[in-house]
Amino acid sequence: MYMKCGHSDDARQVFDEMPTRNVVSWSCLVAGYVQLGRCKEALLIFQDMLTDNLRPNSKTLTSVLTACAQLGALDQGKWVHAYIDRNLIELNSILGTALIDMYVKCGCINEACFVFDKLPSKGLYTWTAMINGLAMNGDALGSLSFFSRMMCSGVQPNKVTFLGALSACSHGGLVEEGRKLFDEMRDKYHLDPDVDHYGCMVDLLGRAGYLEEAVKLIEEMPMEPSPSIWGALLGACVIHKNLELGEYIGNQLVNLQPDHSGWYSLLANVHLEHRKWDKAASVRKSMKMKGIDKIPGVSWIEVNGLIRDFVTSESLSDWELCEMMDSVWRHIVSSIYDHKVDNFNISGCGEGLKGVVL
Repeated sequence: MYMKCGHSDDARQVFDEMPTRNVVSWSCLVAGYVQLGRCKEALLIFQDMLTDNLRPNSKTLTSVLTACAQLGALDQGKWVHAYIDRNLIELNSILGTALIDMYVKCGCINEACFVFDKLPSKGLYTWTAMINGLAMNGDALGSLSFFSRMMCSGVQPNKVTFLGALSACSHGGLVEEGRKLFDEMRDKYHLDPDVDHYGCMVDLLGRAGYLEEAVKLIEEMPMEPSPSIWGALLGACVIHKNLELGEYIGNQLVNLQPDHSGWYSLLANVHLEHRKWDKAASVRKSMKMKGIDKIPGVSWIEVNGLIRDFVTSESLSDWELCEMMDSVWRHIVSSIYDHKVDNFNISGCGEGLKGVVL
């Protein structure tokens, strides 16, 4: 109850005060943290559960695999897979789908296909995980191939499945295939496209240079277009150097979301593509005067089973990480200049990379 209401601290307090804890209570705690997006904590709780000599069930492992997928924690995800095999845990559709989702989000398509082929029964969510995963990893044709196989197997697609297939078309530049899927979604399967489906189509048409068709599609939308849809079209205007349309959309977005740094950057890029230096500088100046900063990016890496996160403009404080980054830079420079670099100090100070801003 506490977890579903977002009160994780209260849930943890109740858990800590329990005289005895079984696999159900541990599983609820792990699942709750995953649902709240606190995946690193969920994995730590899972480790505590193992230390307590409790054997996780398929529901526990499904939650753990979901956490691994969100964090890109491939090593821990592989450990769970090995645990499933070692303990002869039945790989049902739900657990198998979680395993596939983990592998595709970590970029391991071959492993995902191996799990998919092993599953005795494949439901809609299993097929959708493969279709979306292949699209996410840039294999547009592979994604559409799985979509066709799913149709032949008699499984009916839902909106999420179509979103994955349309995303594949967008990233693969498959305009005709995208148009066909979008029409079939409405006419054959009687599914009303959501704003995300329209966004995929606008992105597909925009990337391919069909800017007028993209604008027409936006105008025909039965709902109010989201800023992200206009943003996709603005990005296409930058690519195809359409100054007039790009300037109009950029100004509209800045007015719609005056605190969104991305729209200022795209609008400035529109001007830069057409050598409008003064206008680009004016956009940057306006952004600075309003005190708008770029949203920092966050990346996760897994080192020896531990999850580390890096935030743009954040200083490194962990000496072990600094040494690792120093080693990476040495390898990069050595490969470029084809000789060993013994004293490489990117930060220009005696402490190497410690304190270097990412």
